[in-house]
Amino acid sequence: MSELKLRRQVDDCQPYIAGETEAAVLKKYGLASVIKLGSNENPYGPYANTQAAMRESLKYVNRYPEDDYVDLTATIAAQNGVASKNVALGSGAGNIIETVARLFLDEGDEVLLAQPTYRLYREVSTLMGAKVKEIPVKADYTYDFTAFKAAITPKTKLIWLCNPNNPTGAINNPKEIERFVDDVGDDVWIALDEAYADFIQSGQRAQLTSRLDHKKIVIIRTFSKYYGLAGARVGYILARQQLIAAYDTITEPFCVNRVGLFAARASLLMDQGEAVAVKKELLLQRKNISSELAHLGFEVIPSQANFIFAKLPAALNAVEFCDQLISCGVIIRACNGWGYPQHVRITVGKKDENIRLLAEVKNLLRVKVEEQ
Repeated sequence: MSELKLRRQVDDCQPYIAGETEAAVLKKYGLASVIKLGSNENPYGPYANTQAAMRESLKYVNRYPEDDYVDLTATIAAQNGVASKNVALGSGAGNIIETVARLFLDEGDEVLLAQPTYRLYREVSTLMGAKVKEIPVKADYTYDFTAFKAAITPKTKLIWLCNPNNPTGAINNPKEIERFVDDVGDDVWIALDEAYADFIQSGQRAQLTSRLDHKKIVIIRTFSKYYGLAGARVGYILARQQLIAAYDTITEPFCVNRVGLFAARASLLMDQGEAVAVKKELLLQRKNISSELAHLGFEVIPSQANFIFAKLPAALNAVEFCDQLISCGVIIRACNGWGYPQHVRITVGKKDENIRLLAEVKNLLRVKVEEQ
């Protein structure tokens, strides 16, 4: 068989390991129902007006969505107090992250990112031939900005930040983030991924849009989490106008589908009230789950996202624990892939889903105690 002759950095990349799907678990274990709490999805979306807008969009899917791009971009710009030329769209945050890597990185450049953090940053940077330097988080799982600054060299081109961080849900003090952005030299770009930032407690979110035109920063956001549109694949980037022009040059034309564009605009203009109410419920549920898990012996890390990062009690193995939980119809995520073999990540679901989660966890822990 002949060689594939792929880009040589492909061999250095690791595939994305997605969470288990509901259909696969139902079939594998012959279950009547499954709850999926492993992919950080919003169980309540899409919201009512958004659903109506998506149905309306079907009338126009035979045409390329030129005007819809303009409309959504203008809406995002207005709500963020920037010009439309500071905004570009992408097919979810993942598509934007990949495009940002292609935009900035040459072979031999250095990239800084946290350990742990979202794995896609490493893979897209590696694919472009960049050298990835991982900066361990502090004991409280927040970013060590002193270590980040110490790691910068003349070859450093890009710093990836995720706030709140995935998989930990941790955030840094907003003033600390703003100061770091101001302190980093003009030769280094910062890409700030705010996929979960709408879940941050009021007053604790860094405010950086005013720096777009005089600091080397790009802000990446998505409609997947807070607005419950993970399947619609819509995200956007905020940056200085010259960078947005370059981004639009190299990205795929019309990379967001018309249905997603209608959905995203309706979310911003008509469903903010429902989104706020859902956030309040999810944060209440997050608090309740965290309290119950702590009572069961988990070490729960304070989260500002719609998920919980926790260390299992009694030094249990996360992969084995999650596999056993899946066999009971509850999907959560083992964090061994991030270097935490005793930690799990749990998406906050609806109240009845969370009740079932905790019941199955209690049963599993009881079995573990009986086996010992």
